[in-house]
Amino acid sequence: MKKYVLLVLAAGTMGLTSCSPFQVRSDYAETANFNLYKTYKLRIDDLKLNDIDKDRVLNELSKQLQTKGLHPGENPDLIVNVKANHKKVQDVQSSRPYGMYGWGGPYGWGVGMSRTWTSNYNEGTLIVDLIDAASQKLVWQGIGSGISVDSPKSKQRQIPEIVAEIMANYPPQRK
Repeated sequence: MKKYVLLVLAAGTMGLTSCSPFQVRSDYAETANFNLYKTYKLRIDDLKLNDIDKDRVLNELSKQLQTKGLHPGENPDLIVNVKANHKKVQDVQSSRPYGMYGWGGPYGWGVGMSRTWTSNYNEGTLIVDLIDAASQKLVWQGIGSGISVDSPKSKQRQIPEIVAEIMANYPPQRK
């Protein structure tokens, strides 16, 4: 029975994570020993966000790092560099022609109509770099894109979600 419950939970978790609106990926240095990293310090030189979004990102990132067993420190093992950017996206969709009048149903002949519409929006991306403080080399990078930058309500909900999804890949599971 216990195995059945674990199997159902695992399937449910996979189902929920596969429905994510974000595209998340990560990469890491094969030579890095992630067990040695215990402390971190946030560096936000390249974080070009308004103060509200910056606080959202940094608070969630600190929370996620601490759940991974890392603690903030002045002489850190890891330097956490966060970057953000956005791009304009144009989404074009169209419907297939469908006969309004005519004979033979949707595949017959007659007057048909198709419709094309576009929507323009800004899509945001967060990049989290973990840098070994001793060697000053990048040891892990997580990237997440798909944030609805134009909607304050969406950003309020999506920023914590995307940071959590990015950090779910840390520490990396070696194959």
